[in-house]
Amino acid sequence: MPLNMTKIAFSATSPASLRAWLESHPDEALMTTRYLPKRHEEMIGGSLYWIFEHALIGRSPIERFSQREDGRWHIHLQPRLIPVVTQPKRAHQGWRYLSEEDAPRDLAAGESASDAMPPKLARELAKLGLV
Repeated sequence: MPLNMTKIAFSATSPASLRAWLESHPDEALMTTRYLPKRHEEMIGGSLYWIFEHALIGRSPIERFSQREDGRWHIHLQPRLIPVVTQPKRAHQGWRYLSEEDAPRDLAAGESASDAMPPKLARELAKLGLV
């Protein structure tokens, strides 16, 4: 099973803006990180799960890693956002590993992102210990 990672959708103003940014790249979207994850080989074929408003909202499959001339690293992603069942997730800096068993499932065919719990509601319920 590939390993996944989580990352805040920092400059996204909505899940739609994140999707638009990803889809604006025809072949692959590039995320930049200062350090290569120690477990990067396990992450090929995994996904980067996006955090928006303290909830996991979607994922982008990880294709590979490459080093830039300045020593930083690119994470090469498929340019698509696969919606997942909304799951509360605390904000953090950088990226964090996410095991397959802890990752939310993809939304089923015909299931809409609007059928899933809104991120703000999921966060409030999590604070109350109800999810």
